[in-house]
Amino acid sequence: MISSDKIWTAGLVIIGDEILSGRTHDKNIAQVASWLQVQGIRLAEVRVVPDVEERIVEAVNALRAANDYLFTTGGIGPTHDDITVDAVAKALGVEVMVHPEARAILEKYYADKGGLNEGRLRMARVPEGAELIPNRMSGAPGIRLGNIFLMAGVPHITAGMLDALTGELEGGAPLIAETVGGFIPESEVAVMLCKVEQAHEACQIGSYPFFRQGRVGSNFVVRSTDKGALDACMAELCSGLAEAGFDYTMGGI
Repeated sequence: MISSDKIWTAGLVIIGDEILSGRTHDKNIAQVASWLQVQGIRLAEVRVVPDVEERIVEAVNALRAANDYLFTTGGIGPTHDDITVDAVAKALGVEVMVHPEARAILEKYYADKGGLNEGRLRMARVPEGAELIPNRMSGAPGIRLGNIFLMAGVPHITAGMLDALTGELEGGAPLIAETVGGFIPESEVAVMLCKVEQAHEACQIGSYPFFRQGRVGSNFVVRSTDKGALDACMAELCSGLAEAGFDYTMGGI
């Protein structure tokens, strides 16, 4: 659902000791950010926190206050350290309950897998008042409570939950981007980049340096929700690079 010129934002809390220890490499930031962009929502902030209730509560309260939406990944599984539901309930000041629909889904899913046990039943627990996010991959649903969305930490399951939410969230115009790059030291064009961005208020320019083939270079990404504004900014940027004596490649290198 596309709304007015308002910029809609989301925060993301990545939960899990395994991320912070390096045992697991997070893949959810990129896929959540990409999905949100298509929905017309900007990922404004990400925090990675351990499986500690107080730290989760702190991050949830901070990011939900600062953004239109809050997403979490991780910590909604069957083990003792899966405490996201408890932490979010505490942050919101509500009780934890077993969702009857979630319980029914899990009973059906595990009917030929040994049935429900105490651990599996934990995946039916939700903050009071929550709805479910469908999970076609492994039965255990995600959780939606207003503008807060609790999702699995396993990337392909997260992807399925995001797919189930596609088109369900209100957002603004999608952010579009164009890239130009070359063997251009960003320090030599920093002033020009600043002037071009200031001249095009509807655009942002990101500079991403690299080192290849023994040479320093940069890719410059122009972002905007307005195609006309983006094209005008890109044209001025390319003109500035040429005037500074640099060769550049559209699309970046």
